[in-house]
Amino acid sequence: MRRSLISFGFAALIVLILPATALAATDPGLGGAGNFAVLAGQTVTNTGPSWISGQIGVAPGSSITGFPPGISGPQLVGTSVVTTAQTNLTAAYTNAANAPCPATNSLSDLSNITLVPGVYCLTTMATLTGTLTLNGPGIYIFQIGSTLITAPGARVVLIGGAQPCDIFWQVSSSATIATTTTFVGNIMALTSIAMQTGATLWGRALSRNGAVTLDTNRIIQPSGCTTGLTPNFTAPAPVPGPGPFSMWPAGVVPNSGNLPASLGTIVTAPAAVLPGNTGVPLELRGQFPWLLLIAVGAGVGATVMGVSSRRRRRRRA
Repeated sequence: MRRSLISFGFAALIVLILPATALAATDPGLGGAGNFAVLAGQTVTNTGPSWISGQIGVAPGSSITGFPPGISGPQLVGTSVVTTAQTNLTAAYTNAANAPCPATNSLSDLSNITLVPGVYCLTTMATLTGTLTLNGPGIYIFQIGSTLITAPGARVVLIGGAQPCDIFWQVSSSATIATTTTFVGNIMALTSIAMQTGATLWGRALSRNGAVTLDTNRIIQPSGCTTGLTPNFTAPAPVPGPGPFSMWPAGVVPNSGNLPASLGTIVTAPAAVLPGNTGVPLELRGQFPWLLLIAVGAGVGATVMGVSSRRRRRRRA
């Protein structure tokens, strides 16, 4: 009887843990699209001394303009490599769009909140006017039913081990990253992506059917999920990448001369939870019944084991 109770307690604990982790997001899989910092369906146009730490591709369109004054890695137009990348992008976009999104993770605004890994859905336009903090390692998927628009100076902050390569923005229309915004993650837009003057993207700008428009931007392509940043920058040779440094230290990483002076400094976000973000991360809301049952199950198991131990001591006495 004692063994049966103990076995039941542990079995119940295992069963109850599973639903609490079932909502974890799955990497949609960029495939060949992950080899590009910028990918467009029609055109890539640039104004000013933008700095792209990876290659640029366009297909089925045939136009890349504004390099120079912009600087980038290899530029591929209409090749089989780009066509395959676009096919892979379509698959990743579809996978992200179809990821199950809990009703408790429905958002209307991204500003001044802290989120943990998971799938988040915005049925209409997504706006970011302040700071969005992403806390912890894992996959983040944002399903956006219309446009993605940031305000000037808006920021995405990574803390607790979150990585740019694990963040996916599935945008059902177009994305506009406003002036001086610091944005993070893989933007997968059905139509176009506009990076306005001075905006920085730690990730990828991937447009399925439209254009990617740049204006004095930094786009730093993640080199896998690592703690440092070592972009694969191969062309033109005289301009190296920013080199390895901590991905998200507090404060500011000064421009050591590796980036064009006109781009100023690399601004990173302080590793701190924002004021007003009290309460439970959205990913955990609605799971407290399960968490409570897990705690109860663990308590039952511990109680049964304690009773058994006392009985053994009495028999020995």
